[in-house]
Amino acid sequence: MGLAKEIMGSSLIDRSSLSPFAPTSSKLSLVRRPVMVPLQQKNRGLRVGPVVAAISEDLVKKSRSSSSGNSSFAADKDEKRAAKFTMTARVTVRNKHKEDLKETFVKQLDAITDRIGRNIVLELISTQLDPKTKALRRSKTAVLKDWSKKSNIKAEKVQYSADFTLDSDFGLPGAITVSNKHQREFFLESITLEGFASGPVHFPCNSWVQSTKHHPAKRIFFSNEPYLPSETPPGLRALRERELKDLRGEGKGVRKLSDRIYDYDIYNDLGNPDKGIDYARPVLGGEKIPYPRRCRTGREPTYTDSNAESRVEKPSPMYVPRDEQFEESKKKTFSYGRLKAVLHTLVPSLKASISAENRGFNAFADIDVLYKEGILLKVGIQDEIWRLLPLPKVVTKIQESSEGLLRYDTPKILSKDKFAWLRDDEFARQAIAGVNPVNIELLKEFPPKSNLDPQIYGPLESALKEEHILGQLHGMSVQQALQEKKLFIVDYHDAYLPFLNRINALDGRNSYATRTIFFLTSQGTLKPIAIELSLPPSGPPSRSKRVVTPPVDATSNWIWQLAKSHVCSNDAGVHQLVNHWLRTHACMEPFILAAHRQLSAMHPIFKLLDPHMRYTLEINALARQSLINADGVIESCFTPGRYCMDISAAAYKNFWRFDKEGLPADLIRRGMAVPDSTQPHGLKLLLEDYPYAQDGLLIWFAIENWVRTYVNHYYPSSTMIINDTELQLWYSESVNVGHGDLSDADWWPKLETGEDLVSILTTIIWLSSAQHAALNFGQYPYGGDPEFENFHADPQKYFLSALPSLLQATKFMAVVDTLSTHSPDEEYIGNRQQMSIWSGDAEIVEAFYEFSAEIQRIEKEIDRRNNDPSLRSRCGAGVLPYELLAPSSEPGVTCRGVPNSVSI
Repeated sequence: MGLAKEIMGSSLIDRSSLSPFAPTSSKLSLVRRPVMVPLQQKNRGLRVGPVVAAISEDLVKKSRSSSSGNSSFAADKDEKRAAKFTMTARVTVRNKHKEDLKETFVKQLDAITDRIGRNIVLELISTQLDPKTKALRRSKTAVLKDWSKKSNIKAEKVQYSADFTLDSDFGLPGAITVSNKHQREFFLESITLEGFASGPVHFPCNSWVQSTKHHPAKRIFFSNEPYLPSETPPGLRALRERELKDLRGEGKGVRKLSDRIYDYDIYNDLGNPDKGIDYARPVLGGEKIPYPRRCRTGREPTYTDSNAESRVEKPSPMYVPRDEQFEESKKKTFSYGRLKAVLHTLVPSLKASISAENRGFNAFADIDVLYKEGILLKVGIQDEIWRLLPLPKVVTKIQESSEGLLRYDTPKILSKDKFAWLRDDEFARQAIAGVNPVNIELLKEFPPKSNLDPQIYGPLESALKEEHILGQLHGMSVQQALQEKKLFIVDYHDAYLPFLNRINALDGRNSYATRTIFFLTSQGTLKPIAIELSLPPSGPPSRSKRVVTPPVDATSNWIWQLAKSHVCSNDAGVHQLVNHWLRTHACMEPFILAAHRQLSAMHPIFKLLDPHMRYTLEINALARQSLINADGVIESCFTPGRYCMDISAAAYKNFWRFDKEGLPADLIRRGMAVPDSTQPHGLKLLLEDYPYAQDGLLIWFAIENWVRTYVNHYYPSSTMIINDTELQLWYSESVNVGHGDLSDADWWPKLETGEDLVSILTTIIWLSSAQHAALNFGQYPYGGDPEFENFHADPQKYFLSALPSLLQATKFMAVVDTLSTHSPDEEYIGNRQQMSIWSGDAEIVEAFYEFSAEIQRIEKEIDRRNNDPSLRSRCGAGVLPYELLAPSSEPGVTCRGVPNSVSI
């Protein structure tokens, strides 16, 4: 068992081998009642052994030698009584990087009061009950030593110790309680106990411990030993239930920032009707507008609408459970980016800062200015105040003129080729290797049809005709191209058409619903051959639908560029509102809430999911506060404006299906892959040079193999899955509460077999890690009608006027720069905190190291592919390599890296 056994001691573990598990094929109901486990089933949980053998021989010898001078009478008495031993705990506390004046004062006060008895108090709890009283077997309390002496240490982590006195028959500690009698919270990283025969006992804590002044109850931390509910040692059963009950709360009251309560609510806090009707937004969630649930805060309703929750505006923090809040390095990264956005939102209102620049682009050279020269901000504030602002590095101060210079790094795509964004080949390449590579589909019928109600939205058939594309098919007929799977489509018609009348009624907004047809060339690359622009029917069909084809002259070239810009506008909206926010942020939140409410920290599945839940609740709360809220960044920068979240909710109701969110199922649904047993993973891509799918499948199957190993290790039979009450409650609550508006759908997977669980967990981990990375971290590196007579007079000016204004563009750039940034404390797939001790199961730790090694092999394969000239979508002159699914990354905007969780 290699490294893991050396670290933890092989005698600590008594597990069966990681043999494959052949699942049963029967399908039962979603959640089943527990059934009896056969008596011969191996007991996998009670691994503590005889309690008298828990203490190491060295301590036994030391204890005997220390009492050797006692009388024979005392020795006889000791034989009848358990000997006592002193054991030392190593306690690791993480310091805050920065403290304000109040925090510093309270810290010094705690150092003083610690000397007079207001300490950090710890107590061990055995895995076994007291044999006489049947009560919890507790140690005597121990105090964290030298807190006052070490209070001024500036290191990131500080080691403390505590001495426990135990009876020799105490058994193995399975839990530890912590009482913080100081005034100030502290971050407890880990506790390690030495001196047991089986090796050190580790307690990975990674949690803020609040003062008993505000939270009187003792905090409970369990050792790293995993236990299914039925395997929980007797001494830990009541604590396991109590901890989950505390985390669930009672669903009442306003949450405090120091609380650790996980509960559900609807999206009723995006609008602020108290500011006026323009800031009111519909409630998302419920029968009228289905939507996933978010974390409950319990804030009071607004004055003008009792159904709307009152807002908390920045910089005041939104509630999420305390341990879900960003750590300091993450806060610094996010605040840095938020400040850049503020500079575009607030500074213009101070003193005509960029009002003169708040215009459209007059020429393509104006776009270069954003990166080469920057924008002068007439800040109009005193130099002393300016110096106090924590300005980002991209903003410099010109002291003489009292103006600030805002300049952004050139996106990677423009650094490769300044005009790549205008070319058809790059337009097509981004459909499979850009920031939104998940909407392209195989075209199965021509012309394409709508699924909307024809009574409301007109004829189902597209305006596309064979004559529009026949000349682009290299001698093929349309039917032949369909049969040979040469035609593909990116179809945003149904996503946008129901909202266009409302969108186009907004000031400065003009949009169409688009369909784009691509042809697969003999070189294996795609080229766009037709774009359909649609409006809701308001007259003859010819006026509501128009088909644009590749240019043949100067006039048609500009029309073609305009049509592509409308496709890009649709693509940006669907990417951000549906594929990114809805599918990887909002739809994951219910599974995370349910995990904390129903799965004990001791549960093997909680340990598996833990790194994939990090920071998601916090980033989603910040999104509700600043990004997807009324008049927030998304509404300001995206074409749908105030109807952005309506589009997201419509996609949830009409499109989202959990059973199709896994990569293989999604590729098959879109016709981009077919089952093929001759292929390495049983799947054949129809478009071989499809970087997102090629690299994604490597990561998907690595995750699936790791999860299958893990599941089979803990659940050698389907009966154990059905009988696992916590597991069943987690999945049931995720579906019936967190996704309650869709809970009656017949497509929800059942949870009855090992393969059911493997599929569900793999999908969740994929969405939280690789899928989110593919959709998020390329945004900055990749991103970014007047009358017909005006078009003819100056087509370039007309085209540029259709682009966002300078203010909109710079604000959007600030946001996507932030969203594309990796923080220094990011954890990437194949890694996790405390790699060697996150689990007390040595076989599982060893298996995780093997998974990590596989991820490293995948990274090397992705690097090889990016240097393969036969793969034209990722290698070539002016072509960006596809690195969005390359697992590792440095901090910053790198256009690569797969973090474990949805954390930005």
